[in-house]
Amino acid sequence: MSVRIRLKRFGTKRRPYFRIVVMDSRKPRDGRTIEEVGFYHPIEIEDKQIKIKEDRIRHWLDRGAQPSETVRKLLNNLNFHIK
Repeated sequence: MSVRIRLKRFGTKRRPYFRIVVMDSRKPRDGRTIEEVGFYHPIEIEDKQIKIKEDRIRHWLDRGAQPSETVRKLLNNLNFHIK
């Protein structure tokens, strides 16, 4: 099973927000998740845009989960370095 850390979309048209989730890469974008590890609100103010559970993300990365490109960029913006 290939596990990915990626975004799951919620919200309405023009008012999106995303949850950062761990899920099987073969599942659809809004399908069943293994675990929710954070959220991303792109239209909020800078301080409230992103919140993550660093320990849980580190746990999944240590077990071989691969972040999507978007999640990788978000984590790098937070100075959360991925090996």
